[in-house]
Amino acid sequence: MSNWNKVFKPIVVLCVICVVITGALAVTNSATAPIIEAATIAAQNAARFELLPDADDFSKVEGVAVDNVSDVYAANNGAGTVITSAAKGYGGTMTVMVAFTPEGNIKQIKVTEAAETKGIGSNVADSASYWENYAGLPGDKALVLGTDVDAYSGATISSKALNAAVNAAIEAYNMIP
Repeated sequence: MSNWNKVFKPIVVLCVICVVITGALAVTNSATAPIIEAATIAAQNAARFELLPDADDFSKVEGVAVDNVSDVYAANNGAGTVITSAAKGYGGTMTVMVAFTPEGNIKQIKVTEAAETKGIGSNVADSASYWENYAGLPGDKALVLGTDVDAYSGATISSKALNAAVNAAIEAYNMIP
């Protein structure tokens, strides 16, 4: 048996298979990327309307540059503002939407993405009853964990992450022109 059959032919076959699979993945990605992006935008808009149900529609606010803040949207009818921010939790990044009233108070918050430990950090990320601790707090200064808001017992890192994301949103809110 020659070197071609022993060495080079398997290499060529594997390379051809890799090229075909890569092409198939590229085609699949190009077909699904717009669908995934549209679903993500729809989910974000639904979360904004859940946080500010009195809003008629939202407009993106430009010119606010704060670390860990990805989006700032204001309700077109003046019902408030929704800011999306993130912070590093125990299990990964925790993404939070914070709704502010026109008076500058926190109306409510919602964790939209989190990878916290089940049964511990997930109690912070998934618990609307814990999020209610932020409702009504003023948005004029950073909140102090343990003073303004109590940490969730056993989930201190996740509580700090949520508080850091809310504080980033507060900073962005106070920078809106």
